[in-house]
Amino acid sequence: MLPRFVGRLGVADAVTIANAALGFVAVVVAFVDIRLAARLILLAAIADGLDGILARRYGGTEAGPYLDSLADVASFAVAPAVLAFVVVRDGLGLESEAVTPDLLLVTAISALFVAMAVARLGLYTAYDTSGSYTEGVQTTLAATILGAAILAGVADPRLVLAVTGAFCYLMVSRIQYPDLLARDAAIMGVVHALAILVPNFAGRTFPYALLMLGIAYMTLSPWFYWREDEPQPTETGLHGNA
Repeated sequence: MLPRFVGRLGVADAVTIANAALGFVAVVVAFVDIRLAARLILLAAIADGLDGILARRYGGTEAGPYLDSLADVASFAVAPAVLAFVVVRDGLGLESEAVTPDLLLVTAISALFVAMAVARLGLYTAYDTSGSYTEGVQTTLAATILGAAILAGVADPRLVLAVTGAFCYLMVSRIQYPDLLARDAAIMGVVHALAILVPNFAGRTFPYALLMLGIAYMTLSPWFYWREDEPQPTETGLHGNA
């Protein structure tokens, strides 16, 4: 007897499910090789954009939006929270054998990141999928900024903890973020791929570039992204609004 998903799920759904698996692998690897874990999270972000492209090309399924949000919980909620937890724990020299106030604080902020990311994904699926903008920083973008920062060597534990805490609010804020135009998504996609493939090239140029592009979009796009002579986009690209 064939599995239930045969004939019901498409190629885009298969990529989405692979995205969830990448998130789990990133969690496991984070305790062994933090930079590899960061690269896996960035790879999951590419998979998150690819499933949208495939869905538009070959057609989606009714299960697609639900699978997408579920996969994003693994790759862009749990995985980056674990990444931040490990960076801060190791950077501050916190011992995991005993529960201390500092360890509780780091754990609480990481857990809050997961909770707010899940809330943001649920709100997106319910209210934002049909629009050309979304409210709150995308979980994909938050994970990408954290991952790019680790690859770029910007790993001061206090800064990482502060940024993780800031994302807890920004992901559920009412700030409106527009979809990327296709050409801009392509530019970010190239930089994104190079940050994964050659993270140490020319003094970590590509992780730095990805980090700067992510921060620029996060801070400037709600107010300065569109020009009056440009149409609204039809594609969200690599940093889709989930």
